Amino acid sequence: MALNRRQPQLPAVAKHGLLSSRVSSQGITRSGLLSVLALLVLLLLVFLQLPGRRPVSALLYSFSLGEVDEVDEGPVSRWKDYTVARAAAFAARNDTLIVTSVSEPFLPMLNNWLISIARQKRQDQVLIFAEDYATLYEINRRWPGHAVLVQPAPDSQTAHDYGSQGFYNITSRRPRHLLDILELGYSVMYNDVDIVWVADPFRYLEGDHDVYFTDDMFAEKPLNHSHNLPPPETDGQTNICSCMIFLRPTRGGKKLIRNWIEEIRKQHWSENAKPHDQPAFNCALRKTAKEMDLHLLPQAAFPSGGLYFRNADWVKRTEGMHAIVHNNYMIGFQNKIKRFKDYGLWLADDHADESPLGQI
Repeated sequence: MALNRRQPQLPAVAKHGLLSSRVSSQGITRSGLLSVLALLVLLLLVFLQLPGRRPVSALLYSFSLGEVDEVDEGPVSRWKDYTVARAAAFAARNDTLIVTSVSEPFLPMLNNWLISIARQKRQDQVLIFAEDYATLYEINRRWPGHAVLVQPAPDSQTAHDYGSQGFYNITSRRPRHLLDILELGYSVMYNDVDIVWVADPFRYLEGDHDVYFTDDMFAEKPLNHSHNLPPPETDGQTNICSCMIFLRPTRGGKKLIRNWIEEIRKQHWSENAKPHDQPAFNCALRKTAKEMDLHLLPQAAFPSGGLYFRNADWVKRTEGMHAIVHNNYMIGFQNKIKRFKDYGLWLADDHADESPLGQI
């Protein structure tokens, strides 16, 4: 993306001609001075790429906004006006984005996810939909340009568990975020933050399908299972996970998301009926399956938490095939962290230097 960089101010001595007179008096030529300056710039760029430093692209982006000082010092109010279009153009690589949505209590889980992505060298194309202003400011303070907030922001001061109204309020916004990205012409991979990459999932996106998705079942499938939408179970429902999706900005991809939004609008959360976004996603899939090109990703690479964490024999037999591990089939933020730690998948404590956010 083209950056409208501010021209840095020259030191006062240069403004008054003192530098030029001093240079000429010592016999240094203009070309020699330029060579020295070029070397200094090169050394600076190398320094900025050291582990734990902010990427050069992020620094230049902040500089273009005139925010270098403010970003380092604290929240920047102007991020309130940062648009999805601008954020997507900044983060996209090869017209593709990796996105998630997160509220402040889940920042440690976000960092764990980011470290696993950084190990696959894809962190620069991550765009985070912040679900509160504290998250928006904190991420952009640490990693400028990689977080955006779509108003109105829900109340996200607590770590909402699966099935709660707070959980529903956040997850029901997910398809709207995805449609915004698709309407801008980008392909998009969505992940929940309770996912860890153990390999690059993009290598499994074979063909040119509209939508790629994963099965949320814990029953084993054969390694050569069909990539079609699975047939409904005895209750007439399918069980496709809405936590890992890849979409292309095609008519079919957009139609699925619009139908998902419509299905969510039909349901209302209450203590007696505690809906969430996944049944609505499955309903939209079934209704639109014949109008788009769908692709079920291989179970061996994208296992549900119910399979990966409960079937050690299957994990051993499919070793080397896994791409992501989803920590679902577990309720509770701290319970998920403990399970990640038990399986050696919690990276945020000992490997924070690998995250673009640093230690959180």
